[in-house]
Amino acid sequence: MCVNTKENKPMNCLAPSILSANFANLEEQIKILDEAGAQYVHFDVMDGNFVPNISFGVPVLNSVRKYTDRMIDVHLMVDEPIRFIPDFAEAGADIITVHAEACKHLDRTLEYIREQGVLAGVALNPSTPLSMIEWVLPKVDMVLIMTVNPGFGGQRLIPYTLEKVAQIKSLIEKKGYKIDIEVDGGINLSNVNKAVEAGANIVVAGSAVFGGDIANNVENFLEILN
Repeated sequence: MCVNTKENKPMNCLAPSILSANFANLEEQIKILDEAGAQYVHFDVMDGNFVPNISFGVPVLNSVRKYTDRMIDVHLMVDEPIRFIPDFAEAGADIITVHAEACKHLDRTLEYIREQGVLAGVALNPSTPLSMIEWVLPKVDMVLIMTVNPGFGGQRLIPYTLEKVAQIKSLIEKKGYKIDIEVDGGINLSNVNKAVEAGANIVVAGSAVFGGDIANNVENFLEILN
């Protein structure tokens, strides 16, 4: 769970997506995130097949791990992600999230993530029903609700996805599970409060963090979140 380590209480956390960072200054920008208080680093992996874009791989994660001691949240937007789980775990991922839509055997894939000693996350695209993950929730540490169609940064949040966040929050509470809820896509300072009100406690933000003064943007997000 995303918690305040000093008070050991649940809290809302910011996960800046380095997909929107300046790759030529990645180390410097990650250090700015750390100093400003961002709790996570969101690391998007795209294969050009499951989503229409290509991003980073294991070598980049190896470097990012050296730059920060924050939680690194690896989001595998790839077909059959089970193939890549050991390598990303070894490279320093703290959480590995796979898409339910991309797994032939989702239950086994989630088990495999935990076998590597890291936390397991499951993601759903905007139009994918929650019923697709209901039975695997006991094997999940985080549910990621995509609030845009995945593949590119800078998109607008799809409004109905917040109702989906509220529904998964209700289901998790009804079952008594301790599972983080993350939202990813189109999150900015104007709508982040709506995402939190719906039930999210981890917020991914890309262009809204890296566009302009990074430290100031992080501080503004954290002020709203907590």
